[in-house]
Amino acid sequence: MMKNLLLRCASALALVLLPTLGHAGFFKWEMVELPAESGASCGNGTPYRFFVNRTPLNRHVAVTFEGGGACWDQNACEGKGPYSASNPDGIPPDYMKSLSTMAAGGLVTPFTSRLDPFQKVRTQDWTMVYLPYCTGDIHAGSAVVVYDDATPSQPRIQHHQGQANIKGASQWLRNHLGRPDDLLMGGFSAGGVGSTVNYATMRDTLAPRGRSSLLADSGPLFSAPAGSNRQESPSLPLHQRIRAAWGLDTAQGMITRLAQRLPAMDSSNIGTLATGLARQFPQDRFGYMAFQTDGVFSGFSYLDFHPEVAAQTDPELQKQMLNALWRTDLARWLPILAAEHNVDYHVPFFRDFNEAHCLTIVDFSGTGIEEAGLSDLSPFVNAVLDRTAQMRNFETDNTSDLSQALSPILKLLNWLTQLFV
Repeated sequence: MMKNLLLRCASALALVLLPTLGHAGFFKWEMVELPAESGASCGNGTPYRFFVNRTPLNRHVAVTFEGGGACWDQNACEGKGPYSASNPDGIPPDYMKSLSTMAAGGLVTPFTSRLDPFQKVRTQDWTMVYLPYCTGDIHAGSAVVVYDDATPSQPRIQHHQGQANIKGASQWLRNHLGRPDDLLMGGFSAGGVGSTVNYATMRDTLAPRGRSSLLADSGPLFSAPAGSNRQESPSLPLHQRIRAAWGLDTAQGMITRLAQRLPAMDSSNIGTLATGLARQFPQDRFGYMAFQTDGVFSGFSYLDFHPEVAAQTDPELQKQMLNALWRTDLARWLPILAAEHNVDYHVPFFRDFNEAHCLTIVDFSGTGIEEAGLSDLSPFVNAVLDRTAQMRNFETDNTSDLSQALSPILKLLNWLTQLFV
């Protein structure tokens, strides 16, 4: 009775205070533009902007790295092609107010929507930070490259400055928000990779007082040892290409800096980053997610680097070839994750949405593993945040997901995709 009375009183108080709190700058997206002298910029050289939605209710912070494609040639850096770089023209100041951007007003993922109509997660009452993606380098690059392979007379000067963007944003957050109590970093697709490669940098800068966690969705850094070949390690050619294109091995490059910070990471194999992070931060919790049948990240990872796949003209056969390479990489990756006491993973078979790419966009419907009694992703998210028993979820049932129920909003989005794409 007393608990219910207190809850009613708290709700009434919130109704009174919310207009005042909103006016004070809480519960709304604030745009932050990093100065040019920080080295931060979008791919076209325009200012890098990110967004903060504050709360006065606690000192927890949830940071989301936006996804999108990537680029190492002119067309892709200009936003042309199915896996091309997102936001090639930069980030407008009203980015979070429009439903037509990837952020979709914050509705792209439950981790960036204060009153999400589709999915509840506990971090919705934390301060939320959204880091847009506009550099084509998985938030990791340190290079300015001239691409003229498509139109030599009109070259693209691409600012692969993802690392400077995240360093600048991290320092701004520390200066303006102070040290958070709990910290969650995560992202989807390229943002899943970005949250992983920038985890140490942001954690060091923000220095949380309490728990720090990672939830990296569908942006795996697969193991690709330098001495292997593309049959053994299908992602090896991709890794070799991005290391060169984005300046990852330069003196101040991402891999160089990470190898100095994380002794357990092998700088010749980007896929050992998960090991390096887990051992450097043994008190933290790291959660990785991917679908076994992801048709987007596999296309991005292999089509440019496996000629026999690119040459396949039958779409269904090509899809099967991509998935075979993806499963080869998964099989090498999961044992590496399982070797660490503070690493969890959730790998269901399939979701009939977005080519089974990304588990945390829009909502969690269709992300469960029926054979394990998991109706969706929520128990996995809670386990990572709460430090409860480890979850190593890998679905072996390859049929149940084909008929699983999706939410009405995912069904609607699927219908709209078929109608207009």
